Amino acid sequence: MGANELSALLWRERELLELLIFKLQEEQLLLQGGKSRWLQYATREVEQVLTLVREAGLGRSVEVAALATQWGTAEDATLSELAAHSPAGPWGEIFASHLKAMGDLTVQIRELQGTNERYIRAAVRSTQETLSTLNVNPRTYDASGATAAPETVARIFDRNL
Repeated sequence: MGANELSALLWRERELLELLIFKLQEEQLLLQGGKSRWLQYATREVEQVLTLVREAGLGRSVEVAALATQWGTAEDATLSELAAHSPAGPWGEIFASHLKAMGDLTVQIRELQGTNERYIRAAVRSTQETLSTLNVNPRTYDASGATAAPETVARIFDRNL
């Protein structure tokens, strides 16, 4: 394993982050459009992509550790430390550009998550307000099938009789 393999893993991780942005934007469009029926599917897709991102991040960490050892750096080096301590050649610049791009994607993801959370909170508040205005005395069916209001008359029982 070497720098080429790490670069390929970083490209894959960047693609996954872009896919996550796409899925979060899909979720946002559903929230904006009030299409809550499909929201569960969009949320599941976001979670699936997040799982893939976590797995890719784990693979990247393993590859960074292997390459850091190969380049004589600490095994627990970060990607930015690896880029800073890379041997002469293009790898330092390549890894730094991957790192910058992934940072930019992460900022976009945080912004989308925040916006989606605000939409969800607003929807919850709206639902709660709507439910609070509903009739609190629902009608029930009697033996004949007609609706009847529930009796709310107070009754006193004399147990001495």
